[in-house]
Amino acid sequence: MKRTINNEHRQYHCSVLMEELKSKVQMLKNYGMSEMEIVSRLHGKQALLRLVISRDYRLYLGETHTEVRLEPIVKAVYLLFLNHPEGISFKNLPDYRDELTGIYMKLKPYGLTERAKRSIEDVLNPLSNSINEKCSRIKAAFTTVVDETIVDQYIITGERGKPKRISLPRKLVEWEE
Repeated sequence: MKRTINNEHRQYHCSVLMEELKSKVQMLKNYGMSEMEIVSRLHGKQALLRLVISRDYRLYLGETHTEVRLEPIVKAVYLLFLNHPEGISFKNLPDYRDELTGIYMKLKPYGLTERAKRSIEDVLNPLSNSINEKCSRIKAAFTTVVDETIVDQYIITGERGKPKRISLPRKLVEWEE
């Protein structure tokens, strides 16, 4: 008899907790989280979030559309690497001058100032530390919006002397038209 009472007591508490859980899950969905994201976080892992690049080149993450804010030259570097899933070796950056300049001009449609042109040249200069500074700023920006367990998927990484790349699967990258 005692076992039946304990089992009934357990079932009652489980059903109350399940109702509370359903309510909390619905609240998370209302805040824009997907079921996949909720389940992965319950298991202690954050799921990879979709990266959306808007028409005006803003970067948004996940269902909540959290913006990743980057200054124009840093964003231009990020978009350049995003365009090259195979990676780019830092020593070969000068080969991407026209592409980087074109991206930067889209971010600054009123033309490039002398300061902007200098910023581009600094990034392309293999003897300058500018590209490493831009990568650090990218990492700092993404670290504020995604879990540290997945941040490496969104930033420019790679072994020393080898091509650097953004590892995020391109099926999770959406360019708005």
